Amino acid sequence: MINNAQLSRIRLLFPCFASVPEDNWQRSELVSITPDTPHSVREGKLLEHALFIVSGGVRIYKLCPTSGREVTLYRAFGGECCPLMMASVIGETEYEASAAIEVPTEVVAVPAAEFISWIDECKPIRQFVYRQLVGRITDVASLLGKIAFQPIPVRLADFLLAQAQLQHFDAPLRLTHDRIAAELGTAREVVSRTLKTFQSQEAIQLQRGQVVLLDPAKLQRIADSRV
Repeated sequence: MINNAQLSRIRLLFPCFASVPEDNWQRSELVSITPDTPHSVREGKLLEHALFIVSGGVRIYKLCPTSGREVTLYRAFGGECCPLMMASVIGETEYEASAAIEVPTEVVAVPAAEFISWIDECKPIRQFVYRQLVGRITDVASLLGKIAFQPIPVRLADFLLAQAQLQHFDAPLRLTHDRIAAELGTAREVVSRTLKTFQSQEAIQLQRGQVVLLDPAKLQRIADSRV
């Protein structure tokens, strides 16, 4: 059961819950999870709870059952939810993606039946879910466009630059070839081959579990080529 202090935190991040009476939270929980926490939020599962992220972050991805390859669809952080998860709960259908916990994370777990009644009764909650859905549709459409129309060197250069920008270009990128492949939705061998090409062009230097950007401007020219 969620206590008053927890509920205040939740409503601060999710103002759409302001009109949900305190008594209606008795079956909900604020749950702490880590990358090592077992969970069943997997593709093909019927979800028993609607989940809202209070802190931390979750990677939402698709897994190819035949090749085992992954592609990251998007990430959800504090104050957000996974719209695919909401659609699954509301429609009482199997979840169409999987979730990976990347850092220690807190989530609000609302029983599915309870959440469906909130959706029916509370316009701000419906609006919040719809806004999240629209934003993610744009993200996924952009991802599909990149996969379909942009060559791997362009996408990989763009990805490396984005990761470097997150840490202000001041340290090596701690990235394995497997993780990059999962982010881009391609094979590890393709990533390794392309990284070696970048290294031969003196744009990067490869180290064990790391990528060092030697010439970001050269990577930017590759990312801008789009052909």
